[in-house]
Amino acid sequence: MPVTRNIAAALFALTLFPSQAVAGDGNRVDLTPEIHGVIRTRYEGEWGEGHDWRQRFQVRNARVSVGGNALRQLSYYVRADICDRGSMKVLDAWARWSLPESWSVKAGQFRVPFGVDVFRGPGTYIFANRSFVGKNTANVREVGLQAGYHGSAQLPLSVEAGVFNSKPKENHDAWQKAMDFAVKATWRPGDFLVSASYLSMKPYGVRMNIVDGAAGWRSGRWIAEAEYQHKHYESVPLGATDAWSVFASYAIPLEKTIFDNLSFQGRFDSMTDNSNGRPGSTGTPEYDEPARRRITVGTMLEYLRSPLRVALRLNYEKYFYDSGVDAPVGCDDKIVAELVVKF
Repeated sequence: MPVTRNIAAALFALTLFPSQAVAGDGNRVDLTPEIHGVIRTRYEGEWGEGHDWRQRFQVRNARVSVGGNALRQLSYYVRADICDRGSMKVLDAWARWSLPESWSVKAGQFRVPFGVDVFRGPGTYIFANRSFVGKNTANVREVGLQAGYHGSAQLPLSVEAGVFNSKPKENHDAWQKAMDFAVKATWRPGDFLVSASYLSMKPYGVRMNIVDGAAGWRSGRWIAEAEYQHKHYESVPLGATDAWSVFASYAIPLEKTIFDNLSFQGRFDSMTDNSNGRPGSTGTPEYDEPARRRITVGTMLEYLRSPLRVALRLNYEKYFYDSGVDAPVGCDDKIVAELVVKF
């Protein structure tokens, strides 16, 4: 593909820039770009009422990122999925200016400051498929401007707020009256995490306001986290959407093997009827995802010797729908086996 070749050529060209020093400053600043990537391949098998066994192989992600410094205070980042289930997507393209006292300003295309699970990437997923709060209700990248305070050792509190185009990120040309807004606060005392965030967005003419609260704990072999979201639709006869997720993971260190960890995971997540705000056949927004509940259990083998991470993951997902509701394709009982390579 011409686009693929162009991106590959651009990434190669970036690696040719040498390390340089900032003029007039004794502190050297490394301007050499860093290149990272994730390859996530999988096999899925699905079954349920009303259909026979079906299966598929996927390249779920082949993701490449380039980041570095343009000046001592100015950094940049570009990330794209070269293959996301067979298609290409530009995900992030931003520049950030670091200010004194742990402040920063960022402009470009990036994930809005909202939620916790949604910020995990393919190389750091705990489960093969994201939770409903991480994928369905408010999985949003937009174009805009964001300011943030990133805390200190004495005050482990970060606060980020931004204003963004209301149109989807694929459309940078549209002029608009309405804008989207997001704010997020995260407190990390010791092994704990507490987060609260708010997002107001209007991608298709109807404003949706979402609040999110999350709490997590990570210590030794254990990871545990809970997150809840409430989405309200303005000026349309749609009831609010509620979604939540609770999970835990326990790791066992391995000795005398090529792998470093064997871990076991369990999750329960739920979502009531959900809409992305897009007008339906009546001209007003309708629910486009039925309510569902899910239990996920899994296990994972990990190789964790920097700069590489390799994971072999196996998950089983059990879905529950209300009576009379047919499960959408791809959202029924399934097994997922994945190989993940992060570099």
